[in-house]
Amino acid sequence: MKASIGFSLLILLSLLLSSCGMNMYDQPKANLYAAAPYVKDKVVGTARPLPEGVVSRERGAVDPTFYTALTPEGLATDLPIPVTMEVLERGQERYNIYCSPCHNFNGNGLGMIVQKGMPQPASFHDPRLRASPVGYYYNAMTNGFGRMFSYASRIPPEDRWAIAAYIKALQLSQNASLSDVPESLRDSLEVQGASR
Repeated sequence: MKASIGFSLLILLSLLLSSCGMNMYDQPKANLYAAAPYVKDKVVGTARPLPEGVVSRERGAVDPTFYTALTPEGLATDLPIPVTMEVLERGQERYNIYCSPCHNFNGNGLGMIVQKGMPQPASFHDPRLRASPVGYYYNAMTNGFGRMFSYASRIPPEDRWAIAAYIKALQLSQNASLSDVPESLRDSLEVQGASR
């Protein structure tokens, strides 16, 4: 009995040891940046140069500010996209989807999650955030900030800039006075305000 158990263990051990090999590790493959003597144009390494005329799939190489919100002076103070009514409406739509659960629809930081007991995020109407450049908001959406996770995988760059533009417009709307409105539009505002 003991001999058969010992013999079985010996067979099992020999099977296990024979299965351990370097065959999968030592296989023919092109290692990154390894010498490639077969290349005629004398390029060293396996990372071949791109053919002429190839354009980056994203605008990062052409317009790094668009993707990073960074300029040589720091965070971008101007939007890299033209501000149109369509951009602001798109920003409002995306803000309502992604930002309002925490920051609320008016940006005061009292969104639904705060009402459910989560910590309150910053109000966009805080003087520190009102003075922040538009690139600050894009950067916060891209990289996250504090408890806020990154939205880079969820919101495309164009929409992040549209949201940043909407946040700046939201800040202006909550701290505006009648003197900020052109005289030609004041009468319509006063009539609308009186009818409410």
